[in-house]
Amino acid sequence: MDEVFKALADASRRALLDSLNARNGQTLRELCAGLDMARQSVSKHLAVLEEAGLVATVRRGREKLHYLNAAPVHEIADRWISRYDRARVQALADLKLALEETSMDAPTFVYTTYIRTTPQKLWQALTEPAFTRRYWATEFTTDWSVGSPMTWDNHGVLISDPEQVVLESEPCSRLSYTWHAITPELAKRFGWDEELLARLSGEARSKVTFTIEEAAAQVVKLTVVHDGFEPGSSMAEMVSHGWPNVVASLKSLLETGEPLPDDA
Repeated sequence: MDEVFKALADASRRALLDSLNARNGQTLRELCAGLDMARQSVSKHLAVLEEAGLVATVRRGREKLHYLNAAPVHEIADRWISRYDRARVQALADLKLALEETSMDAPTFVYTTYIRTTPQKLWQALTEPAFTRRYWATEFTTDWSVGSPMTWDNHGVLISDPEQVVLESEPCSRLSYTWHAITPELAKRFGWDEELLARLSGEARSKVTFTIEEAAAQVVKLTVVHDGFEPGSSMAEMVSHGWPNVVASLKSLLETGEPLPDDA
């Protein structure tokens, strides 16, 4: 955590995070244009933020897009906020809230974390029902071949749709699939009203991609990219709050043997 605190201590780096909080997915050129800093200085600050895990990057063609990553602050909050008087750490709690409530008008949601595990075990945790039901209350019925259909059991609701398919499947390296359909049964399960159900049902189908990379001995870098959203997407807002909790519970399961409590 030392790198995270050091990165946040610099006003210029906090300004970069503020810029990404206002509009995620910016190129280096766009970040330089919005801040009174030289390109070289911005590059150096971004490198520090990326090393601390506060910024994640995704390649789109020849461009490198930068995204604010809430994972490190999320972990700080989980580790310490509950142990001390909340008033004494209100600034940290406010920062965590700001990072996780990033505007989702940007076309992509990116979340990166590091897990003490192996690529093989992480792949199992992403694909096998014995794992997914424990940290996500979700199971998939599929053979995980590219183009294969997927049936979701999402919190006890079965969802089948011809457009729910596997897009990429490179064991222990990369996995991508289309997001599930929105059904009245799912709306009933989560207590969504008719207006929200209609809004979600009318949105274009999104997709999620998991990238698994070895970072060190018994440490794996997991990057979750969820994209395909329209501007103002209700689903984008929902997954921006949901993914940090799902990934944190996945991390806890692999590192401790137990997922986070349902109310975590």
